[in-house]
Amino acid sequence: MFGVVFWKIGTTIKDEQDVFNILGIVYGSALFLGFMNCSILQPVVAMERVVLYREKAAGMCVGGVTLHAGAGAHLLVDRVPDDRFEAAAGKFLWFFLYLVMSFMYYTLYGMMTVALTPNIEIAMGLSFLIFIFWNVFSGFIIARELMPVWWRWVYWADPAAWTVYGLMFSQLGDRTEQILVPGVGEQTVREFLEGYLGLRGRDLELVTCLHLAVIGLFALLFFLAIKHLNFQRR
Repeated sequence: MFGVVFWKIGTTIKDEQDVFNILGIVYGSALFLGFMNCSILQPVVAMERVVLYREKAAGMCVGGVTLHAGAGAHLLVDRVPDDRFEAAAGKFLWFFLYLVMSFMYYTLYGMMTVALTPNIEIAMGLSFLIFIFWNVFSGFIIARELMPVWWRWVYWADPAAWTVYGLMFSQLGDRTEQILVPGVGEQTVREFLEGYLGLRGRDLELVTCLHLAVIGLFALLFFLAIKHLNFQRR
């Protein structure tokens, strides 16, 4: 769907609206697919948890096995939108890496909320509440440079913002063509990313490490919750 709607959107960039269009598809594809992935798997994980309780009671299953098997089974691979960014192996690998890490933390977050809550209704409600904050502070609705200083810590605590940051700068950070910015004049794409959106190359490694850290955190919390918490009622 995203590939059809935004076909070849990354081939030419002439003004700031073209950059915003690319920001929109990056934001939409990463967050929407992540939300859907998380929402679809949560009922499945809840059912599997009931089976796990029975198997543990019968001495047939070890909780730690569920972490590896569940995370692998529920990591859905979605089609990469065909935005036709500049053809380069490095850019493709960065794009693929950030999308995969995005799906991983959404998947593990959904599994973690199910493991930490007594039923699927609370898990889905908690996920929806957190996703609102992830959505608002992802850097699309409000650019980081436009956020009040006392709210920018929320941006850096938002995994969705890291994904948008990594995808945008890895694809457009080296573009030097001039674009027309109303009220400012002509700027290069990189200057616009740095000045208006606050995306800088020096933070790209930090953003990547934050992805890996939050994936590890969600996986650890899921492991501990599924092993030590038991919400089964007899």
